[in-house]
Amino acid sequence: MTKEDLLAQYRGYIDCLNRRDWSRLGDYVADDARRNGEALGLAGYRGMLEGDVAAIPDLRFTIDFLVCDPPSVGARLLFDCTPIGELFGLPVNGRRVAFTENVFYRFSGGRIQAVWSVIDQAAIKAQLQPGADE
Repeated sequence: MTKEDLLAQYRGYIDCLNRRDWSRLGDYVADDARRNGEALGLAGYRGMLEGDVAAIPDLRFTIDFLVCDPPSVGARLLFDCTPIGELFGLPVNGRRVAFTENVFYRFSGGRIQAVWSVIDQAAIKAQLQPGADE
C-alpha cells in the first residue's frame, strides 16, 4: 500500500469505530490481530471494542495527528468522554474525563495486524483528584 492508501485505510478504520459498524471491522482488522502482544483475533478485537463502548457510551476516537511509514501508522488519539463506571481501575463513575492514547499499528494485506497502545492514565487520575474540576 502507498502511504496515501494506508492513511486512507486508517481513517476508514477510525470512522468504522465511531459509527460502531462492527460488521465492517474485518475490512480493517486482520483475523489474527494482536494488541500489545496479546493474540485477540478479529472476534476478540471486536469484543474489546464493544466492551469499551459499553463502559463509555459516548466514546469517540478523534485523530490529533498521524505519522506513516508503511506498513506502519502511528497516531495520537484524543478522547473526551464520560465512562459510566471504572476506567482502567479508576473510579470515574460518570464524570467527564479527557485523555490521549499513543498508538502504533502494523498493517499486513491492508488490514491491522498488530497494535501497540499506551493510554495516558495519569491524566485521568489527575482529573479525579479532589478539586480537579473547580
